Amino acid sequence: MWVPILMFSLLGIGLVMIVLNYAEILPGSSSGWYLLGGLGAILAGIITATQLR
Repeated sequence: MWVPILMFSLLGIGLVMIVLNYAEILPGSSSGWYLLGGLGAILAGIITATQLR
């Protein structure tokens, strides 16, 4: 039960982080680290989705 919750949470966090980065709402202005963090969270969500059995 916790795997789909984790998967959708990671995908959502990654998407929100990327959108907030481009809207320049996050501290530190528009930074490449926020973009990489968002992409990493989305990748972790995809990996979690593929490990679902």
